[in-house]
Amino acid sequence: MRTLETNDWILLNSIIYKIYTMENFNQMRQQFLEQIKMLIDFDSADFYLASPNGEEKLAMPVFYNCEEDLSELYDNIDYSRGILYSGKSLIYRETDIISDEARVETEYYQKVYKPNNWHYSLQMILARDKQFVGVVTFYRTIGKDNFQYDDIFLLDMLKDHLAFRLYQQKKSGDLLEEKLTVSAATEKYELTRREQTILQLLMAGKLNLEICDELTITENTLKKHILNIYRKLGIKNRVQMFKMIKEKE
Repeated sequence: MRTLETNDWILLNSIIYKIYTMENFNQMRQQFLEQIKMLIDFDSADFYLASPNGEEKLAMPVFYNCEEDLSELYDNIDYSRGILYSGKSLIYRETDIISDEARVETEYYQKVYKPNNWHYSLQMILARDKQFVGVVTFYRTIGKDNFQYDDIFLLDMLKDHLAFRLYQQKKSGDLLEEKLTVSAATEKYELTRREQTILQLLMAGKLNLEICDELTITENTLKKHILNIYRKLGIKNRVQMFKMIKEKE
């Protein structure tokens, strides 16, 4: 069993503190992925929430070193759905529920893991009062060793804190997918003044080149601003942006 050093305990305390105190919910989830990387070795991760309308579906992901929303594949072909929606918090390696030889032959492995060069995964299922509230999955690329019980031990110390924050957020109704005005989104997700301007122009239907001309910036600079906006809003494309933001104030 791994012996935690003083710096490890300091980092764990910092993670727990931010889980409870960061007002921006999506930034809290993003910070969690970035900070836990200092304690657990992984190459990519995604953090999904339970669907706010009560369906057994995943919603509103944030990512670490991956961009594709795989929730539809997870919902349709993941053989661990029974565990996911059981209403119990649980941390496990995928190889704990299916042999490595068998899993590489599954449709799930072929469509989710192989295209992303992933092989092993560690899942952190979050539940509170018998309600599934979210799931974090950590991935290691092909060629790396499997996750260890030490990794499970570390996440086990954090799972109840995360589950409580997710449950409270869901209970408050803040996860309902109601559209926000640009001004409301700017305040809620702490967009900069420049990001607010770009979001307004995007919502007005302006093309990238038109925005570049209007703001006198390069296309690469604009793309960086747009990626920052997506990251703060917890989305990955313009389709999700238009679903989340009102076209008019």
